[in-house]
This record gives sequence, C-alpha cells and structure tokens, in this order.
Amino acid sequence: MRIGYGAYTQFQLDVLGELAAVVYEFAQLQGTLERDAWEVIKSAAQTVSRVWQNNDHGIWEMRGPVRAFTASKVAAWTTVDRWLKLIDMLNIGEDKAPWEQLRDQIRAEILTKGFDAKRNTFTQYYGSKNVDASLLFIPLSGFLPATDPKVAGTVKAIEQELLQDGLVLRYKITASEDGLSGEEGVFLACSFWLATVYNMMGRKDDAKKLFERVANLKNDVGLLAEEYLTKEKTQIGNFPQAFSHLALVSAAYALADNRPAV
Repeated sequence: MRIGYGAYTQFQLDVLGELAAVVYEFAQLQGTLERDAWEVIKSAAQTVSRVWQNNDHGIWEMRGPVRAFTASKVAAWTTVDRWLKLIDMLNIGEDKAPWEQLRDQIRAEILTKGFDAKRNTFTQYYGSKNVDASLLFIPLSGFLPATDPKVAGTVKAIEQELLQDGLVLRYKITASEDGLSGEEGVFLACSFWLATVYNMMGRKDDAKKLFERVANLKNDVGLLAEEYLTKEKTQIGNFPQAFSHLALVSAAYALADNRPAV
C-alpha cells in the first residue's frame, strides 16, 4: 500500500534482517542457493554496512520520532551474520574479515547501548527505560542464546510489563510515541514469539500452554486477526493477519520438533 499508509515513507532497518534470515533458512533446507539469491543477501549486508547506525521507525512502523531501536540493530546484525554463514556454507570466494569486524561492531554496540544493566534487560531503543516484544528477536535470531542471563532478564521484564491477561502487548502505548490513537490489544504474533522463546529456554510447559491458548483464539474457520482484546474477548485489527499465522506456524514448528524458530 502506498496511499494513506504512513509506513510507505519510513525507513525500517529490520526488513533486511528478516530477508536474510528467511533466505538463509531456505538455503539450509535446500542444501544450496542460486547465485542470484545469495547476491541479494550480499547486497543487503552491503546496505547494512552503510546505514546500520541510522535511526529508523522500527518493526512497528512508529509514527513518532526515529529511534535507535534495539530490535532494528539486532536485525542489522542478523543480516551480516547470515551473509557470513552463507559464505561458509556455499564456499563463496569472499573476504570474511571485514564482515566479521562489522558483525562484531554491531554486536558490541547493542550490548553496550541497548542493554540496561541496572534492570538486567534490553530496552526498546537506546536510552529507553521501556521494553518491547520485538526484543524477543534477540534469542530468536541467535544474537544471544535463550539461556543467556541477559535474555532471561529481558523475558522477565516483558512478563512484568507487557503481559495482559497472560498475553503479550507489543509495547506500552502510554510510554511509546507511536503516533496512533485508539485502543491497543495484545499482539498475537508476539505471544507466539514468547511461546517459542519459552521453549528455547527449556520452559516447555509454559511454551505449550501459551501456544495453545493463542492458537485457540482463532475464529470458526481457523483464522487469526492482528490483535485481541482480552476484556471483550474479541479479535481486532487487520484480518486475517499473515503476521499472526506466520508466527503460529513458526512456533508450532519449533515446539513440535524442538528446533529454533524460522
């Protein structure tokens, strides 16, 4: 959509990481990758090398000021990380040293600027005191293992600040300049992400319980919307929402086979 859609003009750094992660997963499943495809990921990594320090609007397409969103920086790291993995996997004749240096540089900045040591949690953006469900991409992307104390602290903060009737808000609307009005429900994809992270942490019962609860919010033909109002017990927002269904499939795959999320 380009008309009446504010995100059309936004810079969203996270898109590059999502693309790189999906293409790398495809390469793993196929055991190979055409040159045209891996060159796309190289191009994405080259773009990251130029723009990763820029602020953006984030995965949620915030209509407030651009920020150094932590999840966006993790996506930048993911882009470079998957490009390096493809170099190894496909024996691409590429000098890895500058890419490894870039990956390490991005990682070091995230750990320094995106983490609140006093609260033991990553934050929504650099300098923020708030958390955001997109921080679950830290373990989902492989940036840190799910068992890392920093991840455990972040999950605890999300549980304390973003759970509403046991389901996950994407962020606190009262503390975020998102430029939107109206009521915000729990974001269904975020609850599937948390279920997946629970599974990765070894919290199998919590993972299964949360997954089944969110999956059972589907309507009579098995479809999910974008959000859910817990008080009214009704789905709201874009419907059907591909984001919710993709998160459901990814979580189901991870829980059923005990694998990391796609």
